Amino acid sequence: MKNKLVLITLLALPILIYLIFASATHNSLFLPTISKNNKELPNWSSLDAKPVLLANKMTVLGFLGNDIKSNQGNVFNLNQKIYDKYVGFQDFQIVMVVQDGSQNDVKQMVEKLSGFTENMTAWKFVFAKPDEIQAYYDSFKLHGKLDANKATSEVIIIDKDRNHRGRKGKDKDGNVEYKESYNTTSAADLHNDMSDDVKIMLREYRLALKRNNKKKDFHLHESK
Repeated sequence: MKNKLVLITLLALPILIYLIFASATHNSLFLPTISKNNKELPNWSSLDAKPVLLANKMTVLGFLGNDIKSNQGNVFNLNQKIYDKYVGFQDFQIVMVVQDGSQNDVKQMVEKLSGFTENMTAWKFVFAKPDEIQAYYDSFKLHGKLDANKATSEVIIIDKDRNHRGRKGKDKDGNVEYKESYNTTSAADLHNDMSDDVKIMLREYRLALKRNNKKKDFHLHESK
C-alpha cells in the first residue's frame, strides 16, 4: 500500500507542475503557442536527398530564398548562437527553405560552416520554387514578410506537434509582449531571447518525458 502511495505521489506531482506551467503566461518554464497544427513541410528535395519533416522534431525554421551569399552571415550567427548549443539534443533541427537552383551555393556555405562546427547533421536545407516558398510561408500567418528573394532574416520555433511557439501575453514583470520570430542579424536577440526560449522548449520535453516514464513505472508496478 505504501509503495502505491509513493508511486501515485511521484506520478501526480510532475503532472500538477506541468498543468500549472501550461496555464501560465510566458515564464522561465513554459513557452506559449502562437498557432497550432501548422502545415507539414511539403515533399521538397533536400541537400542530402533525405526526407525532412517537422513532425516529432523541435525545429528552428527559416527562409533563405535565393541570395545565399547575402544571407550566409545570418546562418553563421544562428550556427554560433543556437545550433552549437543545442545540436547535441535529440530531435533538434534547423531547417532552411531555399529557392531551387541554389544547391551549389548552399553546399559551399555548408562547407564553410563545417570548418567551425563538426556535427552538421541537424542542419537541414530543402529546395522549392518561389511560389511554393511564398505559399508555405503565408500558411503561418506571420506579421513579417518575405523579401523579393523569398528570404527573411527572421526564424521561428516549431514544436514536435507542428505548433508555432513564441512569446505572447505578459512577461514575468507584467509587461505585455509578443514575439513570433527571432532576428538572425541580431546576435543579442539570438543569444538572449531565442537561446532562452529554445532552452524552455527542451525543459518542457524533459518534463513530459519524465512524466511518461513515471506512468510506465506505475503501470508496471501495478501489474505485478
